[in-house]
Amino acid sequence: MGGRGSTHAGTEECSNPLEELSLDQLRRRRSMKWRTYPADVLPLWVAEMDAPLAPPVADALREAIDAGDTGYPAGTEFAESVAGFASRRWKWDGLAVDRTALVPDVMMGAVQVLRLITDPGDPVIVNSPVYAPFYAFVTHDDRRIVEAPLGPDLRIDPDTLDETFRRTREQSGTGKIAFLLSNPHNPTGTVHTVEELAAVAELARRYGIRVVADEVHAPLVLPGADFTPYLSVPGAEDAFSLMSATKGWNLAGIKAALAVAGPEAAADLRRIPEEVHHGASHLGVIAHTVAHRHGDQWLDALLAGLDANRTLLGQLIAAHLPGIGYARPEGTYLAWLDCRSLGLAPEDGSTDLAVVTDLAGPAQLFLEHARVALSSGHIFGTGGAGHVRLNFATSQSALTEAITRMGHTAAARHTR
Repeated sequence: MGGRGSTHAGTEECSNPLEELSLDQLRRRRSMKWRTYPADVLPLWVAEMDAPLAPPVADALREAIDAGDTGYPAGTEFAESVAGFASRRWKWDGLAVDRTALVPDVMMGAVQVLRLITDPGDPVIVNSPVYAPFYAFVTHDDRRIVEAPLGPDLRIDPDTLDETFRRTREQSGTGKIAFLLSNPHNPTGTVHTVEELAAVAELARRYGIRVVADEVHAPLVLPGADFTPYLSVPGAEDAFSLMSATKGWNLAGIKAALAVAGPEAAADLRRIPEEVHHGASHLGVIAHTVAHRHGDQWLDALLAGLDANRTLLGQLIAAHLPGIGYARPEGTYLAWLDCRSLGLAPEDGSTDLAVVTDLAGPAQLFLEHARVALSSGHIFGTGGAGHVRLNFATSQSALTEAITRMGHTAAARHTR
């Protein structure tokens, strides 16, 4: 495979990771993406990429296993690697290692941080439609979701956010309130600008609301947009960020993440229970550290492949699904498709469980008739019904086959 000869320094050019594995090779995987549906289904749903590991990461894991280095994680190398990556890629030198904490993964880290700054029953505001597990993890931890829907352009609407912050503060009195931010935004692929994030920080300060930013997709910003770490904007000094190599280097099954505190939140982060740090995998910490230190060239090759797929997806939708709305994503490998023109009955908008395999509406239609698995929009909250989320981190041949099948299904529905 291309790039296999590269060293941990990442000195050799990488081929497009999305074109390295055949469908037969991918079907031998035992992860959720490939084991949930029958073999005739093309799975473009859960956020796993159809790519091999970055060679430096694979080499580091082999070395650890060969040495029997499978104990408990220790040290600050992971935090140092993320700080170095942030400086290199985003020109941000504000990630202080002494204001970080090792957590099992981004969502468990978000839960732990929310426990530090809110109490049971307190409100947690989100921009819907948003990553479905926000609903499940927050409500299962006895906090309540308050939605501040995105605008029609799928961006944060400052007026809506202002009104939601104001109303929630009035209802809560002097109580604790948090805002769980998806940056970049999942499922829309929107990359928030520095101006948008500065407006969020100003509003949060005005209403006494603490911000927790899920920045797991931060490495996956595509040409035409720039990632801004939330903690880098003025007014975010009392906020938190959750960072990980999970999405950028396809490491969801090798757990590790980092909670990062702004200068005014450092004392809060120090209250995180010691046992939380033990939830991260030692192999995960090794993999995530190497990814941030030596995975740049592989990541650049991946981003080029995702950019090409983003363009191809737009062309395929125009040719085969002309009635489907496609908001060109600025980051992530997720596309948010508006399928309301299909005229299907409204889905149940419940997100009580936010089960990732809960299908309805267009996602159910495309699974049953096109044999393409997508994420159902209704699980992403208000604004999600009638939509699907499509994972385009796959080969161009698989993407072409999937959209062609979906086009046949949509055409058959319109000609009934």
